[in-house]
Amino acid sequence: MTTSAELGLPALTVVPGGVATTTLTVRNDLDIVEAYTLEVVGDCAAWTTVEPARVSLFPGTSETVTVRLAPPRSPAARAGDFPLGIRVLPAERPELVTVPEATVTVTPFHELQAALAPRRRRGWLRGRYRTSVRNLGNTPDTVALTPGQDGEDLRFRVTPERLSLQPGESGELRLQARARKLIWFGKPTSWPFEVTVGPEEPAAGKGPDGAGTGGQGTGGRGTDGRAANGQGADGNATSGRDAAGNGPAGAVAPPDHPTVTQKPLLDGEFIQLPILPKWLLALLAALIALLLAWFALVRPAVRSSAKQAAEKAVAQQSAAPAPAPSAGGPGGGAPTAPSAGNPSAGSPGGQAKPGGGQPAPGSRGGPGLAVPGTGLQSSATIDVQTANAANAVGTYQVPHGKVFDITDIVAANFQGDQGLLTITAGNQTITTIALETFRNQDYHWVTPIQVPEDQTVTANVTCESPGTPASGKQASTCHELLNLSGTLSDIRQGN
Repeated sequence: MTTSAELGLPALTVVPGGVATTTLTVRNDLDIVEAYTLEVVGDCAAWTTVEPARVSLFPGTSETVTVRLAPPRSPAARAGDFPLGIRVLPAERPELVTVPEATVTVTPFHELQAALAPRRRRGWLRGRYRTSVRNLGNTPDTVALTPGQDGEDLRFRVTPERLSLQPGESGELRLQARARKLIWFGKPTSWPFEVTVGPEEPAAGKGPDGAGTGGQGTGGRGTDGRAANGQGADGNATSGRDAAGNGPAGAVAPPDHPTVTQKPLLDGEFIQLPILPKWLLALLAALIALLLAWFALVRPAVRSSAKQAAEKAVAQQSAAPAPAPSAGGPGGGAPTAPSAGNPSAGSPGGQAKPGGGQPAPGSRGGPGLAVPGTGLQSSATIDVQTANAANAVGTYQVPHGKVFDITDIVAANFQGDQGLLTITAGNQTITTIALETFRNQDYHWVTPIQVPEDQTVTANVTCESPGTPASGKQASTCHELLNLSGTLSDIRQGN
């Protein structure tokens, strides 16, 4: 005596999102009343149920229960052939357990989810976009993008050309839209386009029956060319009918029924900007108008005013009185004899002392002014060595009675130290520079920096970290050199 169980169909085909049913007949060949627990085992257990899941049978009787298969329309229900087993477990005699089996074929379906980011781009010549794609079907797909635009104003490039995705897997493709020519002037131009996302078509773009698999193409139409409103992602209606359009939802679909893929259609836009915007043209026009006004009105008036001022200065110089003649005889003769009231007049001691009169025109006399013609090229070097994390100052003092016109300064950080260097001349700070930013730094001036007598040129070094010279061994102290070059001139002393 034993327990027997048999499935109604040895093989079933079920469409994801639909329902397929079969029967299971359980017979009690024992001589006792037995209760049986019915449990689904195998890869189909997640979406297969037995109703009822427990039966009680008298000896010699049997009962038929319903096995309901409802795979979800998701990547979890992979396409292919899977074993289905129903474990029939007696409660009183568990050693007599039996597992009848059948083969379940899950039909493939294709469904893609896609998004274009950003939807709108602005640029002079090209725009770049990202297309994210997710395979929501239950079979591997090779995805390709097909961009299109009314006219031939844009050219497209897709990288990579195709993308292989497993069920439930996501990926990204890059799309570039490029205009054929630049827009130099005018308003921005909008170029809308569409991107069709779908599996890579078979050779010649035909399905198993030789007909085009895209119906009316990328517009979301089915194989008969009708709009796909109210259809599922595989292009078949989902309002209570199967893939063939016959019978209630969940009925077994014919194994040779071709699958149809509805391809997502994404809208994008490239806004091409002109090279020269309208406000720039208006600005150029205003500048040209100002230039014309300058040359036509302002410049002649300025030149006339300058000419009048120059003529006035020349007239004033011509009207100045001539210098008085020296005391002498009439007609500029020899000087008269000295008188008693003026013993110095006519005597050698009565002549004008050198420098006692007014200075000659153009002279640069007076304290603190350099004597022309006395300048000599001169240079000096300030050597500063500083311990780590310390500060040191090196100075050069201008000699008394001299003035130093500095035209060139060269700072050398030959070790590559880190820290801060501040160069001052008298009370004037010339520059402050970080040591790590240079190895040799030079400064040159067309107008010299004038340092008066007894003033100093100072190099203040703050050492943060000694560098590594050419020897390759890190130095223990910071070491900087400052070379000053210029002209050293005498100072004319005042009376």
